[in-house]
Amino acid sequence: MRRTLAPIAIVAGLALLASACSSDKPESAPPGSPSTTGTPNTTKTPSSPYSTPSSPSVPPTPAGPPKLTKILQQPVDGQHVVTQQRKYLVTRGSDDAGITTVTDRSSKRVVVKHVPPAGFVAQSPVVIDDHWALIEDIRDDGPDPQIRAYRYDLTTGKAVDLATQKALPRISEPEIGAAEGTFAYSSTDAKRRSCLVIAELATLKARTVSCVADPGYVADPVVSADSVTFSEITNPQTARRCKRLLTAPLAGGAVKPIAAAKNCIQWSGASLRGATVWSEIGASDPDQYQSTGYVRETATGQARSIGSIVTDTIVACGNWIHWEVRTVTEGVERFQLQRWQPGTARPQRVYATPPDSAVTPPTCQDGNLIFEVAHLGAGSKYTEALQVSAS
Repeated sequence: MRRTLAPIAIVAGLALLASACSSDKPESAPPGSPSTTGTPNTTKTPSSPYSTPSSPSVPPTPAGPPKLTKILQQPVDGQHVVTQQRKYLVTRGSDDAGITTVTDRSSKRVVVKHVPPAGFVAQSPVVIDDHWALIEDIRDDGPDPQIRAYRYDLTTGKAVDLATQKALPRISEPEIGAAEGTFAYSSTDAKRRSCLVIAELATLKARTVSCVADPGYVADPVVSADSVTFSEITNPQTARRCKRLLTAPLAGGAVKPIAAAKNCIQWSGASLRGATVWSEIGASDPDQYQSTGYVRETATGQARSIGSIVTDTIVACGNWIHWEVRTVTEGVERFQLQRWQPGTARPQRVYATPPDSAVTPPTCQDGNLIFEVAHLGAGSKYTEALQVSAS
């Protein structure tokens, strides 16, 4: 692996969070952390300066805020929800290794308890469908960093090391994007190129989408219902460094670049039904946890700003694209989850934290957005995992 792997957590003990996995990632405090203040920021909740025409193919926008459902409430140092699938609940412990447990929701029976090998730590997300689960571990300390990924048969609890599956290109970077049983990741081919691979969890059939020559690499895969969006970094660690976003249909077809507002500083994004939300931040910016967000209704449409967003929190889920926003008002830090879909006039607020709380980057499963909130103020400290329908 060409990059240092370092897990991100919103507070000590929240081991489920997505992991930073490159020199491209921020190196200070993590997104959503109560200590992530950096340079004082008084950014107010962004309001959209634009409106877009409706389309008959766009699902109707529901009235009012979406309904939240609580999945689990635990102590801060207890179990944390990685995802909730229609048949299974996936949790991760606060132990150093991050023991991952898959529980049958109907019978409450534990079907998988994955303990990472010595020296390894568990990595989010867990890719899961009705039959299989993919769990990934990383070791980033020492001279021999490694990634290991296992596919569990949820009917038997038995695991297979994916490195032994010759038809599946080996995972070379820990970032995995997933939607239902489809997942996307980086692999290194025989020419030492970094390639984006799309694979099916059930069959392990895979195809290569795009490659970039060494020392460049691909990263930040985000999978929606119809496409995968990812970044391509060329000339890293040089003055000519360039990071740009591309998207490709899951059904096959040409990879297309996502036109930037400012060239070479795109970070990550998600595409859905031809529309894209993405963020831009320069590699030398002192506060890389705050990016400028943009939306484009169509591939050739005008890019419009949606204000400041928390870097690396954009995710497509159901009929919506979601992201996280940080605000500081009179010294009080709060976070929001917002969403947008093609045809809507402005972003909608999904959730707003109370003071002294932090929220994890959202994930998606079965058309539901899942996130965890850590309540860290005076009195009882706890976390709660919440779910909201994204249909």
